[in-house]
Amino acid sequence: MFTGIVEEIGTVQSIQTGSAACVLTVAAETVTADVHIGDSIAVNGTCLTVCRADAHCFSADVMPETMRRTNLGALKRGSKVNLERAMPANGRFGGHIVSGHIDGTGTVKELKPEGNAVWVTVAAGAEILRYLVEKGSVAIDGISLTVARVSERGFAVSVIPHTAKETILLSRKPGDAVNLECDIIAKYTEKLLRPAKPDGISAEFLMQHGFL
Repeated sequence: MFTGIVEEIGTVQSIQTGSAACVLTVAAETVTADVHIGDSIAVNGTCLTVCRADAHCFSADVMPETMRRTNLGALKRGSKVNLERAMPANGRFGGHIVSGHIDGTGTVKELKPEGNAVWVTVAAGAEILRYLVEKGSVAIDGISLTVARVSERGFAVSVIPHTAKETILLSRKPGDAVNLECDIIAKYTEKLLRPAKPDGISAEFLMQHGFL
């Protein structure tokens, strides 16, 4: 499990591609300081298992399902990536619950400065947007962010200078694909309530059961 607080920006050292999968090697310093084979490291929010490592880099196998669901297939030698180690049991919850299991990708539509922040607008499909609420949480390329606006076609977040400095988010350009992970609590809640209301949950249903 992760929290969406990026620890380091790594650099893709090599990608050994197969027919539908690859072996990704990333140069890093912070996340490799205490790395062991079998550890989990989130690369652009994607939970990968370390299969080889030393003090300056690590390698991970990327399976076909991961390639289909994420933007890792677009990486090349020299690409910058967000990195985060799995949260220790005694660690702080700086962001929100992030599993590292990407729900899908979105497309950057606009970056617009406002004061000391930058608005980032992302287009996403209905399968993603159904789990997003204003002031809720979303992980974009592994970064824990607060959803500031939601529409029928996308959502927007406001990025502070610290996040801009410590992640690759503002290096993205309109048209770039970003990894998206919705709040897992929303998905579990939906599944648990579905048997009670197979045809959907309405405001009337929630009122009848004391939620509104």
